[in-house]
Amino acid sequence: MGNELQKDIEQPKGKLYIVSTPIGNMEDITLRAIRVLKKCDLVICEEIKDGAYLLKKLNISKKLDTLNEQNEDSKTQYFLEQLLKGRHLALISDGGTPVFADPGFKLLQSALYHKIDIEVVPGPTSIMTALVRSGFDLSQFLYAGFLSRLKDERILQLKHLAEEARTVVILETPYRLLAILEAAAKVMPNRNAYIGMNLTTQYETHHYGTFKELYDKFNGKRIKGEFVICFEGKSYSDSVSRMKTNKRESIKKNKSINFKKRRR
Repeated sequence: MGNELQKDIEQPKGKLYIVSTPIGNMEDITLRAIRVLKKCDLVICEEIKDGAYLLKKLNISKKLDTLNEQNEDSKTQYFLEQLLKGRHLALISDGGTPVFADPGFKLLQSALYHKIDIEVVPGPTSIMTALVRSGFDLSQFLYAGFLSRLKDERILQLKHLAEEARTVVILETPYRLLAILEAAAKVMPNRNAYIGMNLTTQYETHHYGTFKELYDKFNGKRIKGEFVICFEGKSYSDSVSRMKTNKRESIKKNKSINFKKRRR
């Protein structure tokens, strides 16, 4: 009995892989991600349908299990037990880098607590794709995630973010795009923003303008697909505005001086 207990104690722990997957374009999968998905014992996904579609595209046959908002508490404990038994598990999301606004954070924390080896396999992310494409200042930026579903709370959150000096990036579900734009147009109508839709796919589109202009553009239209919103920080936006104002005043001043010279 003592020998069996000692054997259980000495059993090596497994490994948790956090694997990034394509956000739209299947060519964005990395060689490392494919290798990990092939060798792991189990792939954890949000929905079996989406996980199966990815593995089929990659010609990988592997057992799948789910981890989502409905079962996160119970499944986290189950997957932890599997890791403690020495199994290697790969966590993926529906697209992009797992744990960002996706289930899996509790599993990651549990693995860290139990000193289970964790390997992050980096790759596609809609956040960085949108930030780079926005053309806004990237020396510093703030990831604000998903805003509240409640209108009043959403307004308060945007008022707080409107004072942020850094570039801000927001995620949201397609059916709440107009709600976000309407609120932002009220809080900071003249703030420059960018919306990246269906990034990396053949249907990818890019939309620039102030929040007021973007709200007017999308108001009354049916929104399809995923999107990311970026907007300039207050200090940067104010600085650009001052530069434009100073430039206009300088041009007016020079024109006035030249006119007086001609009159002389």
